[in-house]
Amino acid sequence: MHSRRLTSLRALVALAILAALSGSPHTARADLADEHAPIGVMADHTHDPGEIMLSYRFMTMSMDGHRDGTRNLSIEEVLEQFPVAPTEMTMDMHMFGAMYGVTDWLTAMVMVPWIDLEMDHRTRSGGQFTTRSNGVGDVTLGGLFGLYESGDHAVIARAALTLPSGSINQRDNTPMGDQRLPYPMQLGSGTYDLAPALTYTGGHGREGWGAQVRGTVRLGENGNDYTLGDRFAGTGWYSHRWMDWLSTSLRIAGEVWGNVDGADPTLNAAVVPTADPSRRGGERIDLGFGVNLIGVGGVVDEHRLAIEVDLPVYQRLDGPQLENDWAVTVGWQRAIALFD
Repeated sequence: MHSRRLTSLRALVALAILAALSGSPHTARADLADEHAPIGVMADHTHDPGEIMLSYRFMTMSMDGHRDGTRNLSIEEVLEQFPVAPTEMTMDMHMFGAMYGVTDWLTAMVMVPWIDLEMDHRTRSGGQFTTRSNGVGDVTLGGLFGLYESGDHAVIARAALTLPSGSINQRDNTPMGDQRLPYPMQLGSGTYDLAPALTYTGGHGREGWGAQVRGTVRLGENGNDYTLGDRFAGTGWYSHRWMDWLSTSLRIAGEVWGNVDGADPTLNAAVVPTADPSRRGGERIDLGFGVNLIGVGGVVDEHRLAIEVDLPVYQRLDGPQLENDWAVTVGWQRAIALFD
């Protein structure tokens, strides 16, 4: 794990410990640790009129090893097909978010990501090299609509649009000179994308549960003559609140995504599998294990800290393609009523 990952994780874990220890766990309060979904789920709640919530998430993911369909491939098998093969990829994302309660039924939202990508490669002749890219990703703007609420049960719809603010022209040095990087090393889609979601949350006593379906639908073709594949995902979770300030969660998540339509004319699909638009699709099922905390008293009162670890249990990829090993999300949330 890179030093920047360790620094971000240590800082947020330290805040989480401080939040847990800052007050009496027996204090009666309306705000509970399980009031929100696991930190890996977004668009799960709305806010009262005049209330703003700021959030920060640090998401890190590691990809290592190859898969074609459900079969694992060795690096030697990949190099029999291509002169260059990726061996490992890491992705770090800093997601800055804000939500604002406009009315009883509408909450506005914005999400701004900063992305760091790194990919190691090996050549058929035994050489090795690494490519990197970083910058602002695609910004998401939208609204959350409260469709139904009764007791501990609620249904929320998200209508959002992702803007093509992330670069699709990232370049780096390779053994072939300065080159435009393949599809997974670019920071955005290059298109306006619809990002709808529908979420249900429920609970009883110390038990909570929820489910969400969401999608990413690409609109048109980008300036480099291709369109990333659409993505569709579903997730369900269960949580248990051990104390007002502490809950844990178990989540299952599935996602399917398509291959690239069209092709970047500057990329040679015969050199490396990441440049082949027909080798980008797949499907995956993950299990997520989460811990949620809310500060009680002092300077961390009502600050939410959470962590979730995701591990894949099934992957089918249009490969050869790097498979996911694990992902970790650590996050902070704080809601403030601007007008009482």
